[in-house]
Amino acid sequence: MNYYLLFKSIHLISVISWMAGLLYLPRIFVYHAENNNEIRTSEIFKIMEKKLYFYIMTPAMFLSWIFGVILIYYVGFEALGQTWMILKLTFVIILTLFHFYLGKILARFKLNQNIHNHKFYRIINEIPTILLILIIFVVIFKPL
Repeated sequence: MNYYLLFKSIHLISVISWMAGLLYLPRIFVYHAENNNEIRTSEIFKIMEKKLYFYIMTPAMFLSWIFGVILIYYVGFEALGQTWMILKLTFVIILTLFHFYLGKILARFKLNQNIHNHKFYRIINEIPTILLILIIFVVIFKPL
């Protein structure tokens, strides 16, 4: 069995799952912020947000990192000195920080302490899309 291809497949599946959550959770925040005054609706959004963040996004993020590091091990740690890899890791670190920022927002919603309106969440919903595009171009074209 080719373990490199197995680990690469698991890495890609994890990244896709993580990205789906990163793209969807801010969208849920948009609707939650628009309906925050409706207690029953707000409680439903809280359940959706919690399950998405803790049961899908966070495990997928950790698996993405674990299998990404395993892949770096397979290709050799000297790859860490290549410009494309530095750029990719920089964007992935920003994506990870964004993930944890969404967790802070989730905690505020849980305590009914949301401080942003729906427009804010519509704007930050674009952050993972931009980072995903940058990561894909960096990985495919491997700039010097």
